Amino acid sequence: MANFNKVMLIGNLTRDPQLSYTPNQTAVVDFGMAINRRWTGQDGQSRDETCFVDCRMFGKRAEVVNKYCKKGNPLFVEGRLTFDSWQAQDGTKRSKLRVTVENFEFLGGGRAGGDGQDQATDSYGAATAAAPVPTQPPVGDDDIPF
Repeated sequence: MANFNKVMLIGNLTRDPQLSYTPNQTAVVDFGMAINRRWTGQDGQSRDETCFVDCRMFGKRAEVVNKYCKKGNPLFVEGRLTFDSWQAQDGTKRSKLRVTVENFEFLGGGRAGGDGQDQATDSYGAATAAAPVPTQPPVGDDDIPF
């Protein structure tokens, strides 16, 4: 039987990323995301729903997210679901699902901790200078091939 575990989310950070390091000095960043959904119910009323997700990322990418992201920033993350379980101090067994982020993209305008310059990121999380977007001339009706 085949298995597939892939998560892709676009949302806003619910808190500033929290950076820590493992004993072997691997960077780990934890952050939360809020993913909003809007739809119209059968009664015609507009409805909103928010899903809150805990995320964790490792390595150099974790340091990049910690440096450039803050609460409220939009972010695209790609990763896998991880099941964590532990025993609480009161002896009860606790568990939760978390997204282990393997890839991300910055979305939107400015970033926290930046110097105000427009920056973009490739799919590996390294900050690079944004290339200018070429403008296209308007298309007239004679240029449409149908």
